[in-house]
Amino acid sequence: MLLLAAAFVVAFVLLLYMVSPLISPKPLKLPGAHVVVTGGSSGIGKCIAIECYKQGAFITLIARDENKLLQTKKEIEKYSVNDKQVVLCISVDVSKDYEQVENVLKQAQEKLGPVDLLVNCAGTSVTGKFEAIEVNSFERLMAVNYLGSVYPSRAVISTMKERRMGRIVFVSSQAGQLGLFGYTAYSPTKFALRGLAEALQMEVKPYNIYVTVAYPPDTDTPGFAEESKTKQGNFNSSVGSDGYMLSILTSGMSPVTSITEGLQQVVCMGIFRIIGLFYLGSFDSIVRRCMMQREKSDSADKTE
Repeated sequence: MLLLAAAFVVAFVLLLYMVSPLISPKPLKLPGAHVVVTGGSSGIGKCIAIECYKQGAFITLIARDENKLLQTKKEIEKYSVNDKQVVLCISVDVSKDYEQVENVLKQAQEKLGPVDLLVNCAGTSVTGKFEAIEVNSFERLMAVNYLGSVYPSRAVISTMKERRMGRIVFVSSQAGQLGLFGYTAYSPTKFALRGLAEALQMEVKPYNIYVTVAYPPDTDTPGFAEESKTKQGNFNSSVGSDGYMLSILTSGMSPVTSITEGLQQVVCMGIFRIIGLFYLGSFDSIVRRCMMQREKSDSADKTE
C-alpha cells in the first residue's frame, strides 16, 4: 500500500511537470515600483498602500471621497523611505465610466510611470435576507465589486503586456469562497472575481503577468496588507487556518505556482472536505434554530 501511494505521488509530480510547467513568478521588487490601489482611502486598501510605500514604492490612490484621499495621502507620506517617493490621489468612481477610469490611469502613468502592481480593493457590502434586499442593491454591488475591478484592470493590462511584466490583485473575500446566510447580494460579486482572475491569468501568464485573488476574512488590519505583500506571486492568498482550508477546498481548476502547492491541495482535499461538512452542518443548525426561535416569537406575539 505504501509503495502504491509513493508511486501515485511520483506519477502526479511527473504529470504536473509534463502537462503544465510550474514556474513560480519572481517577487515584484517594490522599491521604485508604481503601485495603484483602488479603494485606497481606507481599510485594506489604505493598509496595503502604506506597506508598499514603506518598501519604497510610488503610490496612486483611487477612491471616490477626495477629502479622505487627501487625509490618507498625508498619513502615508509619513512612512517615506526616500525623498523621491510620491503619493498621487485620484478621485473617481471606478465602477461607473470605463473611459473615465482609463483616462485617469493614463494620467497616473504619465506622472509616475507604468503600473507595476494594481490592487483592486474598491468594494462595498449589503447584508440581509434575499427577499428583503432591494433589487437595485444587487445591481450596485455587482457594479462596484465586480466592474470596479474589471475597469482598472482593463485600463492597465495593455501596457503590462507591452512591458512583459505586471501584477494584478483582486481582493475578494471568504464570502467569495462559500455562500453564507445573509450574503446573497455580496457573495456572488466576490465569486465573480474568482472566475475573472482564473480566465485572465490564463491569458496573461505568457506575458509574465501574474494574478492574485486575496480572500481576507472580516478584518481591517495592517497584518493583512503584509500578508498580501509577501504572497503576491501566488494565485490564491488567504489569511489564517480557515482561509487556508477554504483555499484548498475551493481550488478546483485554479492555477498553482509551485508543485508543493499542488501536492498540498491533493493531499489535504479529502480531510478538509470532511471538516467542511461539519462546518456546513453547524451553519445549517444555527440557521434552523434561529428560524424556529423567530417563529415561536412571532406566534407568541400573535396570541397576546
